[in-house]
Amino acid sequence: MVDFLAENNLCGQAVLRIVSRGNAIIAELLRLSDFIPTVFRLKDKSDQQKYGDIICDFSYFKGPEYYEGKLEAKPELQDLDEEFRENNIEILSRFYLAFESVHKYIVDLNRYLDDLHEGVYIQQTLETVLLNEDGKQLLCEALYLYGVMLLVIDQKIEGEVRERMLVSYYRYSAARSSGDSNLDDICKLLRSTGFSSQPGAKRPANYPESYFQRVPISTTFISMVIGRLRSDDIYNQVSAYPLPEHRSTALANQAAMLYVCLFFYPSILQTQQAKMREIVDKYFPDNWVISIYMGITVNLIEAWEPYKAAKTALNYTLDAANIKEQASRYAASMESLRPQVQQLLKEGFLREEIILDNIPKLLNSLRDCNVAIRWLMLHSAESAYDPNNKRLRQIKDQVLNDSKYNPKTLFQLLLDTAQFEFTLKEMFKQMLSEKQIKWENYKKEGSERMMELAEVFSGVKPLTRVEKNENLQAWFREISKQIESLNYEDSTAAGRKTVQLIQALIEVQEFHQLESNLQVCQFLADTRKFLHHMIRTINIKEEVLITMQIVGDLSYAWQIIDSFTSIMQESIRVNPSMVTKLRATFLKLASALDLPLLRINQANSADLLSVSQFYSGELVAYVRKVLQIIPESMFTSLAKIIKLQIHDIMEVPTRLDKDKLKDYSQLAARYEVDPKQLLEDGIRKELVKRVAYALHKGLIFNPKAKPSELMPKLKDMAATMDGFYRSFEYIQDYVSIYGLKIWQEEVSRIINYNVEQECNSFLRTKIQDWQSVHQSTHIPIPKFPSVDESATFIGRLCREILRITDPKVTCYIDQLNTWYDLKSHQEVTNKRLFSEIQNTLGTFGLNGLDRLLCFMIVRELQNFLTMLQKSILKDKALVEVFKTVLAAVNPVQGIVANASKAYTSAVAKSQKIWGPYLEAIMKVGQMQILRQQIANELNFSCKFDSKHLAAALENLNKSLLADIEAHYQDPSLPYPKEENTLLYEITAYLEAAGIHNPLSKIYITTKRLPYFPIINLLFIIAQLPKLQYNKNQGMTCKKATDPVDWPPLVLGLLTLLKQFHSRYTQHFLALLGQFIRSVMEQCTSQKIPEMPSDVVGALMFLEDYVKYTKLSRKVVEAHVPSFIFDEFRTIL
Repeated sequence: MVDFLAENNLCGQAVLRIVSRGNAIIAELLRLSDFIPTVFRLKDKSDQQKYGDIICDFSYFKGPEYYEGKLEAKPELQDLDEEFRENNIEILSRFYLAFESVHKYIVDLNRYLDDLHEGVYIQQTLETVLLNEDGKQLLCEALYLYGVMLLVIDQKIEGEVRERMLVSYYRYSAARSSGDSNLDDICKLLRSTGFSSQPGAKRPANYPESYFQRVPISTTFISMVIGRLRSDDIYNQVSAYPLPEHRSTALANQAAMLYVCLFFYPSILQTQQAKMREIVDKYFPDNWVISIYMGITVNLIEAWEPYKAAKTALNYTLDAANIKEQASRYAASMESLRPQVQQLLKEGFLREEIILDNIPKLLNSLRDCNVAIRWLMLHSAESAYDPNNKRLRQIKDQVLNDSKYNPKTLFQLLLDTAQFEFTLKEMFKQMLSEKQIKWENYKKEGSERMMELAEVFSGVKPLTRVEKNENLQAWFREISKQIESLNYEDSTAAGRKTVQLIQALIEVQEFHQLESNLQVCQFLADTRKFLHHMIRTINIKEEVLITMQIVGDLSYAWQIIDSFTSIMQESIRVNPSMVTKLRATFLKLASALDLPLLRINQANSADLLSVSQFYSGELVAYVRKVLQIIPESMFTSLAKIIKLQIHDIMEVPTRLDKDKLKDYSQLAARYEVDPKQLLEDGIRKELVKRVAYALHKGLIFNPKAKPSELMPKLKDMAATMDGFYRSFEYIQDYVSIYGLKIWQEEVSRIINYNVEQECNSFLRTKIQDWQSVHQSTHIPIPKFPSVDESATFIGRLCREILRITDPKVTCYIDQLNTWYDLKSHQEVTNKRLFSEIQNTLGTFGLNGLDRLLCFMIVRELQNFLTMLQKSILKDKALVEVFKTVLAAVNPVQGIVANASKAYTSAVAKSQKIWGPYLEAIMKVGQMQILRQQIANELNFSCKFDSKHLAAALENLNKSLLADIEAHYQDPSLPYPKEENTLLYEITAYLEAAGIHNPLSKIYITTKRLPYFPIINLLFIIAQLPKLQYNKNQGMTCKKATDPVDWPPLVLGLLTLLKQFHSRYTQHFLALLGQFIRSVMEQCTSQKIPEMPSDVVGALMFLEDYVKYTKLSRKVVEAHVPSFIFDEFRTIL
C-alpha cells in the first residue's frame, strides 16, 4: 500500500493540507488578537459617544436602512464614518480574511469527508483512512483543530467585538457586492455566543456545544474520531512512558484532543456514563487541569460542570483522598528528585561511560522530573482556577497544601531538569554523530591486539617466557578475523557475536593457564574492554533522543510560564550565572514550536515561515522580557550615577559587573538570536522607558502659574537629559556598546513618535502604532494617558509656548526677538527659550515642534477658509458692502473720491466679522514667528556643530534651485523626475538644518475666492486705528484692552496671501497703495499738514511686507509714489 503521506497519495495530501492550514489559522488568530482596535470594544464613555452611531453589532442587519439613514442625516457623522473607514479598513480586512479562513476550513473538511464517502479517492473510505496510522492522526487532528479555532476566537476576540468588526467590514468593503461572498455564512458561524473570558462571567447555556454545531459535520465521522481517541494510543506515546503511573501524562495530548472533540458530540458528556467513566479512568484518573493547545489551559471541573455524565465520572478523580494521594506523591517525588538531578549536574559527573551504562536510569529520572513538573505547574496555575468559584478555590488550596507547593522550588527543579536534559541531549547527539568512527576504531584496536598475540605465540616475536604454540597462534588469528568481520550495519548480529567473542577470550585465559603471563593477560583484558566498548557504542540509538524529546515537552507551559517571570528575574539579579540554566529552559520551551509546525512542514506549506516567525517571535519576546532585568539593574546603577553627576561636580568612576553581561552572551542559538544584540536591545528598551517617562512627567505645565513654569521645567529637564547622556557615555565602554549612537537613535525615535502621535489629531488617516516607523515591538515606546487636550509631552510644550506668547496678552518686538506682557510691560520670554529647548530635546525636539506648528497652521488656515466661505461670503449684506467698495475703487490706478468716508463706512458695515478674522490671522502669524525662531536656532546650531553639513546643504540647495530655474527657462535642461525623491529628501534635511523660510511655504491648496483682496484691504484698514507708531518699538497697540500685535498681524496676513495665486497679492497691494494715495490726496486738498496715522500704518505694512518677503522695493513703489515714502521716512 502506498504511504499515506506520499506526495502521489491524493487522499493523504488533501487531509494533510487541511490540518496544516488549521495550525496556520490558529497562529493568525492568536497574532491578530493583539491588534484588535480598542475602539471596537466601546469601553470608554468618550468612544461610545463618538463612535456609537457608526459601530453596530448584528442588530444592523435587521434594518440597515435605519442605520444608514441616521448617518446620512448628519454630515459630521458621515465625515467621521469616512475617517473611521480610512483608518481601519486594512486591519478589518485582515480580521475578515482570518474569519473567512475558519469558515473555509470547515467547508473544506466537510467536502473532503463527502469525497471519501462518495469514493472519489480510489480504495479509500473513512474506515480505511482511520485504520492507517497517519490517516487516523490527521483526521483526529482535523476535527480537534476546528474546535480549537472556535474556542480561541471566543476566548481572544469577544463576541460583541467580532460582530462589530464584521458589520464594519460589511459596510466598508466592496465584498458584499460580489455574488460569491460567503459573508452571511461567516456571520452565522461567528455571531456572538454570549461567552466572556472575564473572571466571574456567567457561562451561556449549551456552551460551547451549540457554537460547535453551527456548521453541521457528519456524526459518523465525529463518533469514529471519538472512538479512536478513546481506545487507541494514536501517537504511540505510551512506549516513551513505560511506567503505569505516567500513563495519563503519556496520553495528555490525546486527552486534550478528546476533550475538544467531545463538544461535537455532547450526548456522551451528558448521558453516556459508561463511556465517560472509561474516558476519565484512562485519561484523567489523576489530573483535571489540561493544556489544549499551545499552553491554553482548561480546568475540567469548571468545563464539565453542566454535563451530568462527565461531572459524575470526574467526581472519582476529585475525591479528597485521591487529590491528597496525588499531591503527596508529587511532593515526595519533588523532595527526592531535586538532590538526584543536582548530583547528576555536578561538574564532570555526566561522562560518556556513565551515560552509556545508565541510559535507562537517566531516562527514568528525566521522566519522573518532567511528570512532576507538569502536574504541579498545571494544577497550581492561577489561570486554571476561577477565584469566584468556591469549590475550585478549595481544591486549589488542598493541592497547594498537600503538595507543599513552593514556586521557587518548582522553578529550581524546572531549571535543573532543563539543564540536565540539554546536557544529556548534546552529549548524546555528539556520541551519535561519532558512533560509527568510534566503533570502527575499537574494532581495529581489538583485531590488532589479537594479531599481535598470534604473532607472540608464533615464537617469532620475542616476549619473555612465551613458548611457541601453533594452536593458540591459529586461534588468536581466527579471533582477529572474527573481530574484523563484525559488520556495523547489522548491529543485532554484531552485538551477539561480540558477546560470544568476549566469552571466548575469558575461557582461553582460564583453560590455557595464560594468567601466569601478565603481558598476555593485559592484551586479552584490553581486547575485552574494546569489545565491551563496541557493544556499548552500538547501543547508542536515535530512539533515546526521540524519547527525550517526547518526555521533555513543555508546550503546556507556553502561557503559564509567565507566572514564573518574577522568580526568574530575581534569581538573575541575585546570581547572574543563572542565565546559563535559563537558556536551557528557553530551549526546552522552544520545543513547543514543533507541535504546530510539524504538519505545516510535512505539507511543504508556504505558511511555515509566518507561523514559525509568530511563535518564535513570541518566545524571543518572552526571553527579552525575562532578561530585561539585566538592563534594569544596569539603569538602577545608572540612576545613582546620574544623581552624582547632576548634583556633584566631581566625576565618579562607575563600574558595572561584567559577569552580568558575560553570562548573558550564551543565549538561545536556535533562533539566531545574537546575545550582544539582545543585550543592546534590552539596554535600548530600558533607556526608552526611562527617558519617555522623564519627558512625560517633566513637561506637564500648570496654565494658571504666574510666571509660566516653562523655562524652569525646561532647565530641570535639560539637567535630567544631560545626566542620562553623560552617564550613558560613561558606561558604554564597560558594556562595549556605542552609547552615543544608541542615545541619538532612541531619543530621536521617542521624540519623532510623540510628534507623530500628536499630529494624528490633525490627520484624517491616523498612523496606528503597528504602522509607525518609530514604534517597535522589541523596544516599544510607552504611551501615557493624556493629562490635557494634548496627547503627548511635545503637544503640551507647544501649547504652553503658544499660551505664553499669545498676541492677545503679549507684544512681540521683532528687533529684540522678545515678547513683553501688554499690561505690565515685563519680559515674558525671548529667543533663549529655543536654545533651552535645543539643550533639552536636541535638534529632533525643535524639528518636531516645527512640524507640529506646521500642522497647527494648516488647521488654522483651513478653519479660517471655512469661516470665510460659510459665514462671510454667504452673508448677502456683507457681499453688498464688498460690491460697493469694488465699484468705488475701480479703476485701481485712480483715486477714490471722498476716501475717508468711502473706506470708513465700508469698515463700519462689516465690523462684526473682524474679531474672528483678526484672531485667526494673529494665531497664524504667532506660529510663523515661532517657526522663524526655531529655524534660526536650528541653523545656528547646525553651523556651529556641523559646519560642513550646513555648507554642503546650502550649496546643494542653491545648485538645485539654479538647475530648476534654468529648466523653466529652457525645458530641454534636466529636472528631477516625479519618481525621483531627491527634492522630498533634501527638504527634510534643509528643514532639520533650519535652511528654509517658513513664510514662503504653501500650507494648503485653495480655490478662487471672490472679493478676497477687498476683504483683506478692509481688514487691514479696520485694524490701523487700534495701532500707533512709536519710534523705539515700531507699530504698537494703543490700548491693552483692545490688543493687536503688529508682527503676528503682518506675518499672518502675508502667510494667508501666500496660499493664493500671486495676482491676489498684487491686487491687494494695488488696493492698499490706492488707499494711501486717496487719503493723502484728501489731506492735501484739505491742507492737513501731518501724515494721518492710518497712512503711516499702511506704509509700515508695505515696508514690512518688502522686508519679510525679501522682494524688491519696486513691487510697492509701483503702487505708492516714492515721494510719499520719502516723506514717511522723515517721520521715522
